[in-house]
Amino acid sequence: MSIHHSQAIFERAKAIIPGGVNSPVRACRSVGADPVFVAQGDGAHIWDADGNKYVDLIGSWGPLILGHAHREILDAIKDTLSMGTTFGAPTEVEVKFAEKLKSAVPSMEMIRAVSSGTEATMSALRLARGFTGRAKIIKADGGYHGHADCLLVAAGSGAATLGIPGSAGVPEGAAKDTLVVPYNDLASVEKLVSGGDIAAVIIEPVAGNMGLVEPAPGYLEGLRAITAKFGTVLIFDEVMTGFRVAFGGAQARYNITPDLTTIGKVIGGGLPAAAFGGRMDIMQKLAPLGPVYQAGTLSGNPLAMAAGLKAMEILSRPRTYERLETLGKKLGDGLLAAATAAGVPAVMNRVGSMLTLFFAKGPITDYETAKTADTKRFGSFFRNMRDRGVFLPPSQFEAMFVSLAHTDEDIEQILEAAKASLVD
Repeated sequence: MSIHHSQAIFERAKAIIPGGVNSPVRACRSVGADPVFVAQGDGAHIWDADGNKYVDLIGSWGPLILGHAHREILDAIKDTLSMGTTFGAPTEVEVKFAEKLKSAVPSMEMIRAVSSGTEATMSALRLARGFTGRAKIIKADGGYHGHADCLLVAAGSGAATLGIPGSAGVPEGAAKDTLVVPYNDLASVEKLVSGGDIAAVIIEPVAGNMGLVEPAPGYLEGLRAITAKFGTVLIFDEVMTGFRVAFGGAQARYNITPDLTTIGKVIGGGLPAAAFGGRMDIMQKLAPLGPVYQAGTLSGNPLAMAAGLKAMEILSRPRTYERLETLGKKLGDGLLAAATAAGVPAVMNRVGSMLTLFFAKGPITDYETAKTADTKRFGSFFRNMRDRGVFLPPSQFEAMFVSLAHTDEDIEQILEAAKASLVD
């Protein structure tokens, strides 16, 4: 594959942008490769700056559940664009957006729109602390909830990819009230929460930042019961799973009602948007109604609201999630079969159209077991697949995302590439 123009762009980028990228995992360092500089996307495919075409399994890390450059999304953006891009004042489209989101996720009785998942989780935790009057929070080892100071403790995803256990620049005091427990371990949560001074438990109901890890049977139900018993706020971080694993998110798929939900990615329709919301009595503590301050100049940006509103409308159409389930299963089953045929130890974890192929003996149920994966083998697999026109997430500790734009032929192409790549 041609790399000459991309390489030149990368050299320019490194001179002006730290590492040449604006988000660390894009650097592809953990897989022994240089970044792919994307020039264009359409449907299930992207083209790099050298004109090479790839089947895309990143989908902008989840938001593009409809595929790249979806015509109805582009039309919604264009219609709104003609009236202006941002006002710093309320618009009707953000009200429509919130109404649509609440109808899909009923636990979000009141909603505040923001511009990123990090903003949503940071704000939800501040709100939980303000509501309860408590300081401590609990997160799972390997759970990534954005890059706010208090959350960069035992974070998975990018931190795991780069081998960084925490982050320089985070003062000890910022993280001292963050307690860490293993994912899928109810006993450890109950032991801490029963002390009575925990403001919130924040959890990915389906972990996606240590690679994909499913909640064990009874885990989410147990978290709900424990937090309710001790007056602790249960926060579902559905930035990744919202509108991805089901129309109403993981809470709809598993029938669990959290107190607060953070959501992003898909609800922006490909533009920067996120939101947090939940119980009315908690949300009414937010300024201007209450004492918990949160603000953002571009919160509720009309372009993002219009794109997200249209995305939610498209996803509400019949048989959408059945199709995503079918495609996800075909890809997951096929990748595992290819690894087995090649004699490569592998575990496939999948929920709907999110999946991770771990190069490990398994099972993978938490961050400790995820770390047993062979990252060197994954790096080789990534490079081989890229050479064969398939763009995977450049980390063993991330999930692949299937979109409605993927066809059965696309899945077959991916699987044929995988069969060859696993024996290289």
